[in-house]
Amino acid sequence: MRSDEETKQIVFDAARHAFAVDGYAATSTEELARRAGISTKTLYRLFPAKAALFEAMCADRLDRLLSDIDLKANDHVDIETGLRAALLACADLALDPEVVALQRMVLQESAAFPELAANFYRNGISRTATALARWLRVQVKKKLIAIDDVDEAAGMLIGMVASAPQRAAIYGGLALPSRKDLERRTRTCAALFLDGCRTTTT
Repeated sequence: MRSDEETKQIVFDAARHAFAVDGYAATSTEELARRAGISTKTLYRLFPAKAALFEAMCADRLDRLLSDIDLKANDHVDIETGLRAALLACADLALDPEVVALQRMVLQESAAFPELAANFYRNGISRTATALARWLRVQVKKKLIAIDDVDEAAGMLIGMVASAPQRAAIYGGLALPSRKDLERRTRTCAALFLDGCRTTTT
């Protein structure tokens, strides 16, 4: 007998693939249950509606990816190296192929299912910016940088690193940047940002 948590992970794996390939509207709960190898009764017991499943699936996937940001943000390294690592982790999340596929699907379905976009923003974009803002606050507290609005700075940094390649992948169908290109992008963004907010004592 599997635990509910194990069953949920199997459902999440099946749902991620089905939603990304077939879209939200075209994926039925019966099909999701079949792909996960469970009954529809069990699926509805775990997730009372398809929207609840989608939200839980996004939260679970992003929880796993966000843990990398927290780990790298706690390293005891100089601020520029630490910022590069934090930005690279944020970019890895924003440009993860599954996340990009889900975001493409959310945008395609947003007119018919506006709650999908709100849930995706809350579970993904907003939480990523919050994680980076926590990192920045630690640096402000250490007096390594001076920032008026940490939350705004976090959103701006993620935009600088990930927005253009993400849009190119979602709207233009272009390939995601290579690791080398992403590292170069994070180096440039970190240097530009720190030039503007590093304190004179560092």
